[in-house]
Amino acid sequence: MPTRRIRWGWVAVAALPALFLTYFFAYPLGRILSLGLSEMSIGSTGLQSRLVSVGWFTLWQATLSTVLTFIFAAPMTWAVGRYEFRGRKLAMALVTVPFVLPTVVVGTAFVALGWRESIGAILAAHVFFNVAVVVRTVGSQWRRLDPDLLNAAATLGASPLEVMRRVTLPLLRPSLAAAASIVFLFTFTSFGVILILGGFTFATLEVEIYRQAIVLFDLPLAAALAVIQLVGVSLALYLYSRYQERHSASWELASEDAVPRPAGRARIGVYGSIIGTLAVLAIPLAVLLTRSLGSFDDLFAADLIVGSPVEAIRNSLLTAVAATAIALVIGIMAATFVSHRSGTLSRWFDTTLMLPLGTSAVAIGLGFIVALDWPVDLRASLALVPIAHALVAIPFVVRIVLPTMRSIDPDLRHAAATLGAKPISVWRRVDLPLVSRAALVAAGFSVVISLGEFGATTFVARPNTATIPTLIFRLLSRPGPASFGTAMALSIVLAALTAAVILWVDRFRVGDIGSF
Repeated sequence: MPTRRIRWGWVAVAALPALFLTYFFAYPLGRILSLGLSEMSIGSTGLQSRLVSVGWFTLWQATLSTVLTFIFAAPMTWAVGRYEFRGRKLAMALVTVPFVLPTVVVGTAFVALGWRESIGAILAAHVFFNVAVVVRTVGSQWRRLDPDLLNAAATLGASPLEVMRRVTLPLLRPSLAAAASIVFLFTFTSFGVILILGGFTFATLEVEIYRQAIVLFDLPLAAALAVIQLVGVSLALYLYSRYQERHSASWELASEDAVPRPAGRARIGVYGSIIGTLAVLAIPLAVLLTRSLGSFDDLFAADLIVGSPVEAIRNSLLTAVAATAIALVIGIMAATFVSHRSGTLSRWFDTTLMLPLGTSAVAIGLGFIVALDWPVDLRASLALVPIAHALVAIPFVVRIVLPTMRSIDPDLRHAAATLGAKPISVWRRVDLPLVSRAALVAAGFSVVISLGEFGATTFVARPNTATIPTLIFRLLSRPGPASFGTAMALSIVLAALTAAVILWVDRFRVGDIGSF
């Protein structure tokens, strides 16, 4: 009887996350697939030409954005990967700032530079946003290469260029592929940056889905485009997985203590690379801050057409709290099940929890509009915005909390159970206190994700429930210096809120974050 009770207890723990993901993710996605596949015969020649051009633009801009990101990130990646120097941790923190900024802030920063509706602006913004992925992913692996391998090649007469080509790059191949796949997927599914800087003139599949659904009210065609995008993302992930399988290399990682300090011309190159990269990254944010000065008073002026900035800030904060609460409950319950159970079911459940992370936010929002009219029509519900945000945040909660849960000594749980504690009491008195630090980190990341979420929110937010990102986009869409200045000031507020949460999270980031 106790064993059966425990077994049913684990079923109950997994039930809520499973039901949540089934109804708010799998069911809407299934409806999109069904509706989209029924509309795959697109119709008019003009429309076919438009969709072909959109698909081709999505592919080549993502490819070019990835290449340019690697080129721009190469000097700083070399510096932080090859050498240890004073200020390296600060440099790594500063280069990460653009990556954690909401996409609408990045887009608005480049609008402040005077770049709009141009492919150059889109590519520059993508490089700005993703350079940290390359620096942190490749640079961290580079620091762990055994220096004896490099020195041996040099001793045998290889030039520095030959050492780089024949030794360093082959060993870095897995991290290079990982960084390239992440940057490609981010730029392939880019929405906020493209919509703000390219509009419908330079539309990607993500933007065209928004255009067909929200502007032209053609939900079946939008669903068909979502299917095409899902196929593209799945193909990219499959190719990356196959590449890693064929080109993976194993070697003994060296300690980071073996990383040398730069001297002579290398020292000049290191600091020149760091300062140059950070200075270029600082330009858009500095211009955004300068252009916003004098417009902060406008934040307190209500606009009957686009909405009130104060109301948008309030909506964003309330939504972030609600989304974080949902993500923590679902994510911690799911992580508890995965950490306590082993076998195929646990592995499949863990994989399923990660699926929203690889799914377009626009597709999630469209799925809500298409599917959530049964058994109760939720499409006009205020709860959809925090639910959409929580779907994106849940994978982060699981990945952050799960390593800590797996590290808990089972003997602690067995001792509590031996003393008569019920499973729920064991979890509350043993697991929860030990996992609370990781849960705080997960909460911080959930807040940041919710504050900056834009793609799904454009579908499910109502005119009177605008969040900061949606209001910034509305303001940028209106002519006149007043709206432009208010958008700049509101972007600074959003960036400040995000930075404040990240700084708070950093207080707890001591071995709590797993691998994303």
